[in-house]
Amino acid sequence: MRRLFFLLMLICTTPVWADTHDQLYKVAGWPDQRAHFTDALDAAQQRYRSSLPPAVFQALVNNSNQRFEPKAVDQRAEAQLRAKLNDPAPALTFFQSPLGRKIVAAELLATRRDQLAKNAKGLPKMQVSDNRLLVIGHLAQALPAREAGAEVSLAIAGVAADSLSQMIPGLLGGGQAQGMLDGQRQRLMQQIGADLNNTLLYVYRDLSDDELEAFATFAESSEGKAYYAAALAAIRAGLAVGMSSSELK
Repeated sequence: MRRLFFLLMLICTTPVWADTHDQLYKVAGWPDQRAHFTDALDAAQQRYRSSLPPAVFQALVNNSNQRFEPKAVDQRAEAQLRAKLNDPAPALTFFQSPLGRKIVAAELLATRRDQLAKNAKGLPKMQVSDNRLLVIGHLAQALPAREAGAEVSLAIAGVAADSLSQMIPGLLGGGQAQGMLDGQRQRLMQQIGADLNNTLLYVYRDLSDDELEAFATFAESSEGKAYYAAALAAIRAGLAVGMSSSELK
């Protein structure tokens, strides 16, 4: 009888946990950010069109369509979020709050196609109080912004490298490719980190000082750290950074 009761409880509670992860994935803006990434990818493809031989360009497009097929990206990312985040409830509560929704809206605005084009030559220098600068410094340390930005850049660059490897088998051996990937990741993180405070000040410019401090408090909490660690893992999984096209099949 106890075993039956336990089994029934397990069956009843599992969908609740799954639904909570799914709610968090949507409320935190993941599907929208994936759509914005697709827009950025399309723009990158067009930049390559004039500089690559037609056969290589077509291989790049085919690899992009396979690797970043929207449903597959969402499935990989959400599966990793489920695997890495044991309790999604605190993050869900935060992102469902008025402040959380305001943060997600600010992040989605910053990655929109028109906003990326507008700021292609650099963000305006933000002039803020010392207190706000101090808070943004805490937020910069708590958020995996350097790492996430590097993964997005590597995902786009990786498609080009994978396409060349398909055209010229053996061009990049597994060890060589991984070494290049790690080196690029570190360089990208350094580049992003150099102006990270100003970037965050711009992205979250419409948050009041109190709201920004509350955001930093969440990001530095154990619940916030757990969410953002899982989020970074989900980004890497969703974008399949470091995986070849053959591994994705």
